Amino acid sequence: MRKIVFTFLFAIFTSFLVQSQQIQKEKVFGGYQYSVDGKALSMKEMINLMESNTKALALMKKAKSNTTLATVLGGVGGALIGFPIGTAIGGGDANWTLAGVGAGLVIVAIPIASGANKKANQAVELYNSSLNTTSYNSFKPQFNMLLNDNGVGISMTF
Repeated sequence: MRKIVFTFLFAIFTSFLVQSQQIQKEKVFGGYQYSVDGKALSMKEMINLMESNTKALALMKKAKSNTTLATVLGGVGGALIGFPIGTAIGGGDANWTLAGVGAGLVIVAIPIASGANKKANQAVELYNSSLNTTSYNSFKPQFNMLLNDNGVGISMTF
């Protein structure tokens, strides 16, 4: 009987320790900062963490590719804006058409980055909600005393 009780208690204790950790999000300028236990997560780390949830993983991969695209467009646009400004400051004849194209690229990058933030946020929400359904918070066993022809016992339903 002791072995059964010990095995049962050991199983419950280890299930508490093995629980996946939720991803916390904090609103920052331009989007969200995601972390686990205070440690900031990169997109790649979040993708690795979400491998157990295929729907969240698919959303996170889309968010990462959109973030990469927005970063490239924004960087190129910023360079195209900065070059004519630097030329004008240096006293040269600036090509303002280049700055206009750069501004257009930056304007296109903004909604792409916003969509990427929304997808990442949805992936985190989906991942965290899947953890809540399997976490120890939802484990609420009921114990019943039994008395029958074989003797006295305890039953547990969950």
